[in-house]
Amino acid sequence: MTEKKELKVEDIRKLAEEKSCPLQKALYYIEEFYSGPMCGKCFPCSLGSYEAKIRLQKIMDGNGTERDLEVLKVIANDMLAGSMCKKGKDTAQFILQWMETGVFDEHINGVCPDMVCHAFIEYRIIPEKCNNCGICIDVCKYSAIFGEKAKPFQSGYLPFEIRQKKCVKCGDCLDVCPTGAIVVVKAKKNEPVGV
Repeated sequence: MTEKKELKVEDIRKLAEEKSCPLQKALYYIEEFYSGPMCGKCFPCSLGSYEAKIRLQKIMDGNGTERDLEVLKVIANDMLAGSMCKKGKDTAQFILQWMETGVFDEHINGVCPDMVCHAFIEYRIIPEKCNNCGICIDVCKYSAIFGEKAKPFQSGYLPFEIRQKKCVKCGDCLDVCPTGAIVVVKAKKNEPVGV
């Protein structure tokens, strides 16, 4: 059985930077820091990292509030002041740095500017571009796309549609659509669906 190599803070930062959304960067960083290089010897760092993880996940799930941002800022400042080692202080600085981008606030308001956080996006099919080839249906492992494949010399097919409650936003359909009929749009909560 091979043991998982523990990542260093610098490695975690580098991997987090590969994410496109600052919120995803912060959550990835905190999760990896909490499960790896954090020693857990001082309360501001160990408790702060755990609580920050909960708040960041809540925001990413689309359930965040202004209060979560306030608490996250307090947590990071407490970690910066009270952590006994550089690793904890660096983690606090990373959180504060990403919060300063304003992207966290946008997520609270229901928008992921990078269009990657699942709670804030939907995959849709543009009816005018869909030729009912069925490639997207074949590739969807979650049966989230419904419609009837076009047959030669027949017409009257309705365009395919993506069932939002089944869609996991994996992007497989987007990658295979030959006509570019599948697009990623901002999810509008409590509003009628339409492109």
